[in-house]
Amino acid sequence: MKAPSPATLILTGLVAGLGAGVALHSLEAPAEPEVVAAAEAVGGVWLDALRMTIVPLVFALLVTGMARAAQTASRGGLAGRALVVFALMLLAATSLTALVAPALVSVWPAPAEAAMALRASAAAGEAGIPETPPLSEWLQAFIPTNPVQAAAEGAMASLVVFALLFGLAVSRLDERRREAVVLVFDGVQAAMMVIVRWVLVLAPAGVFLLALTVGARTGVGAVGLLGHYVVVITLICLMAGALGIGAAVFGGRTPPRALAEAMTPVGAMALSTQSSLACLPVMLSACERLGISERVRGLILPMGVALFRITSPAGNLAVAIYVAHLYGVAIGPAEMMAGILVAALVSLAAVGVASSVTFFTTLVPIFMGMGLPMELLPLLLAVETFPDFSRTLGNVAGHVGVTAWASKWRDADGA
Repeated sequence: MKAPSPATLILTGLVAGLGAGVALHSLEAPAEPEVVAAAEAVGGVWLDALRMTIVPLVFALLVTGMARAAQTASRGGLAGRALVVFALMLLAATSLTALVAPALVSVWPAPAEAAMALRASAAAGEAGIPETPPLSEWLQAFIPTNPVQAAAEGAMASLVVFALLFGLAVSRLDERRREAVVLVFDGVQAAMMVIVRWVLVLAPAGVFLLALTVGARTGVGAVGLLGHYVVVITLICLMAGALGIGAAVFGGRTPPRALAEAMTPVGAMALSTQSSLACLPVMLSACERLGISERVRGLILPMGVALFRITSPAGNLAVAIYVAHLYGVAIGPAEMMAGILVAALVSLAAVGVASSVTFFTTLVPIFMGMGLPMELLPLLLAVETFPDFSRTLGNVAGHVGVTAWASKWRDADGA
């Protein structure tokens, strides 16, 4: 008999925890406060164990990713231009999310009773986001005068900037020194991943305990709240994927009907596997059917799968905006800008990491940069399986879209 997958175990922990919490809430058991306090404390320890790996993991991923990307870009041609387009499309998708997601939750807010219960019970959300600083101070905050202090204080936006500059500097070293530095940070991220896997072994239990506290405080409303969350994130991811379709239709001048026919098997594969890497052979076939040359599709698609997930920053920023909505926190322009930049940059570094790990690796820096509470993240991880369908659909649309666009670039013929 095949063992259940980690995602199934985590989802089971969520359902069981919410059920136990709702039962405690309904029965009004005398021991409820003690049980909830104990569950919250132990679940919090598990969450802190996961958090402790984020800063070194993200820093190491950014340094190695930036060093290697800079080397690719320095070669020029299709590869260099593709990297620029990847970055611009990630920023475009994330910026659009910053406009659409707040409007969406404003027009269609989360279930009021459940949101109120969360706000009342979560001390982390009481302080909210600090007031927006003057523009000069906000700009200066992106350059850490003390990177070690920035890491200790969780100043993720400035730490990301330092990591990118450090990685860019590493790419300019001679080959022997460059490979030595990259090897060190590659080892750091690998070691952090081992710790993360150890912690995630306990994820079903950790999610159970945290879900129990939410269920006990919100009752049945927690189920409706999670369903609302899944729909909102799904819509944002599909919106990001539509940018990829636009790149194919308008940039690649691909007829919509031909694109739809070519993308049908790709979409089916995306829904069945939830893996853009597994979709690569089908995407190559689809691009061939669209008349894209072997040189272009053979270069851009593998690069896209390795470096470019258009739904990652968009969906992750939407998660942060949704959590801020739940806690009643107004996000200022400076915090939103920090969230956009961190979401776009970190998504480039975390590609290739397992989805359960990527969820924390990409979201925690955004939450830290925007000053948002993170206690709900394990519960949202438990239902990530559902919006992950739209994430994969959007990603493959982005991969094929950019490849179709690249076929019209001036250097596509090898010039």
